[in-house]
Amino acid sequence: MPERTVAVASRSGLHARPAKIFVEAVARQEMAVRIRVGDGKPVPANSMLAVLSLGAKHGTEVTLDADGPGADEVLASLAELLARDLDVEEVADA
Repeated sequence: MPERTVAVASRSGLHARPAKIFVEAVARQEMAVRIRVGDGKPVPANSMLAVLSLGAKHGTEVTLDADGPGADEVLASLAELLARDLDVEEVADA
């Protein structure tokens, strides 16, 4: 099963708006994606409550995994999203 590890770049971590943006991006995928912190239990990445329960702060390394055709591309796209500071982008959008 392909995996991708990335540090959360958003200043507030995976909370509030950054988590919402991430969960919505996962929901648009045609495969199940899971996310975990360290050696913790993976949770469904399309669940806002599950993602928030990880408590991932700025700089926390999270690991994404998915299985199926195109999984590598999906994981690369989602990892790229998490590697951006979505808090700064929020200010720029305002």
